[in-house]
Amino acid sequence: MVRRKLHFHNSSLRHPASPDGIAITASDYRIYPTYRRTVTGTFTGDLKVVRTTDDRLIFPYDGAPMIGPFETALEAREAAARKGAEVVAADLLNPEY
Repeated sequence: MVRRKLHFHNSSLRHPASPDGIAITASDYRIYPTYRRTVTGTFTGDLKVVRTTDDRLIFPYDGAPMIGPFETALEAREAAARKGAEVVAADLLNPEY
């Protein structure tokens, strides 16, 4: 199985009003929710959250919790999307630089 790699360094996504990398709104983030199938046949959510103002990978971080397991792929993907929205909201309240 080949694992795809995502590259996020795209300065054209940066917000023009935030040259210092400060996120202003939720639109300053990209959320990439997906899922993985486990060896036991269940599914786990897989998530990447990127702050586009400074191209910083916000999630996953070292020690990030696993999202799941779930019975269906749809449940896993929806849970990952919800977790992504939570991460964005938390970063807007208390950004890490």
